Amino acid sequence: MSAAWQPLPEALPPEVRHFVEQLRLLKDRTGLSLIALGEETAYSKSSWQRYLNARQPPPRQAVAALCRVAGADSERYCARWELAVRVWPRGAALSGARSAPEGAGPPAAGVVLSKQGEGVAPAPARPRGSRRPSRARSAWTWRSTVGVTAFLVLMVLFEGLMRFLMR
Repeated sequence: MSAAWQPLPEALPPEVRHFVEQLRLLKDRTGLSLIALGEETAYSKSSWQRYLNARQPPPRQAVAALCRVAGADSERYCARWELAVRVWPRGAALSGARSAPEGAGPPAAGVVLSKQGEGVAPAPARPRGSRRPSRARSAWTWRSTVGVTAFLVLMVLFEGLMRFLMR
């Protein structure tokens, strides 16, 4: 593993520790910086920092994207992801803050599991300060622009038709 990696928290469950270590090895195998990895996968540098330092479980799509970039078997890593995300501790427990109260919900809150072969997305409620990957944001902006433009063109055509009919 790279000497630049922060040590993983001691309280980390073995499944999560193994998964994150494997992701770190996979990332190192790509030879990419976190910035370049972010550009290749549409997940930001700060997101990869959270995932690779076990502060937050990565979405399944991020794991699949890393596998694609590294030329690795995504099914193998996604199976490890499912094992790890089921026991992933809440972020407060890892950051040294107060741990979550007993019965506060599933350990991997904010991550949706699915059957093999289906996509998985983060839960709709995003933590404060989180951002969408840049490619997703630009695609949304592009679609919105096209939609608004199409609406305006239709309104101009409708106005012209109304003026023609009112003559």
